[in-house]
Amino acid sequence: MANIQQIAQMAGVSVATVSRVLNNTAAVSEKTRYKVESAIKELNYEPSMLGRNLRNSESRLMLVLLPSISNPFYNEIINGIQNTAISNNYNILLCETDSKPERENIYLNMVKNKLADGVISMDPTVNMQKLNELAENHPVILCSEYEEGGCIPYVTIDSELAAYQAVKHLIKLGNEKIALINSDEKFLYARLRRAGYERALIEFNLPIREEWIYHTKNLEFDNGVQAMRVLLQLEEKPSAVFAVSDTLAIGALKVLKAETDTLQPIAVVGIDNISFSNMTNPTLTTISQPMYKMGSLAADMLMSSIKGEKVESIVLDHELIIRESTMG
Repeated sequence: MANIQQIAQMAGVSVATVSRVLNNTAAVSEKTRYKVESAIKELNYEPSMLGRNLRNSESRLMLVLLPSISNPFYNEIINGIQNTAISNNYNILLCETDSKPERENIYLNMVKNKLADGVISMDPTVNMQKLNELAENHPVILCSEYEEGGCIPYVTIDSELAAYQAVKHLIKLGNEKIALINSDEKFLYARLRRAGYERALIEFNLPIREEWIYHTKNLEFDNGVQAMRVLLQLEEKPSAVFAVSDTLAIGALKVLKAETDTLQPIAVVGIDNISFSNMTNPTLTTISQPMYKMGSLAADMLMSSIKGEKVESIVLDHELIIRESTMG
């Protein structure tokens, strides 16, 4: 592959002149420019984007932190980030932390070492102290999960309101015994969604019963299966279930489908509106998050931050999607 020195030799000019033509940074005579461009064409030379980016102190790369790439919730967000990034001549690197600090450190160091221009974090397990330290000197955006009262800009939905509306829908259908399948409340979204669940129950003078609140370690399908099995073993079973993610809700539906002949119908509502939620039997009633838009906005916010512009946090609207799982 040809290099800049060979271009200079063929064109009979200095390496510095070739560089000026490639970067269009200074006046070069038309005759000299023609000779250099002819040599570039003849030698089929392609300039190194990495080298150019390094000279401009940019990598044109944004990192996207997420705990697990297998969670379908992230798919549409990633599509939004990627399409917006590519249309602006950026690339993205998906960084699966698996909730391991050592992996997280590797990715954050890439930004510190200028191998990436900034970070979009979707990881609720991320070390916020380290992320805040990084954000003091480098562009960082939070997507979906965020820090209450924090300084890092974010794009998300109102999780407390979403949960409240989901549970209120169940109550208005006549359900008074509503269980909650929640994840670990060390995560903000889990605390907010529990608060919304409780707000709806209090508003309608319904009891908050600890035995009807099940905490999972993860948001996997199998965690939803296990949670529903435990709830069905209670002496007084719930008549409805609100799960803080669609994957948990789909796991609950799987158990209920197998127990159809022996149970009174139990309504189920999830949150996210992942693609699978319309493929279950019954189809899942859920709170739809604008996931693609969330990703696209996160990428726009990061690019603005990279340019040194001030970025404001955004709270997007959500929507209740009513399907068969609450229709009896």
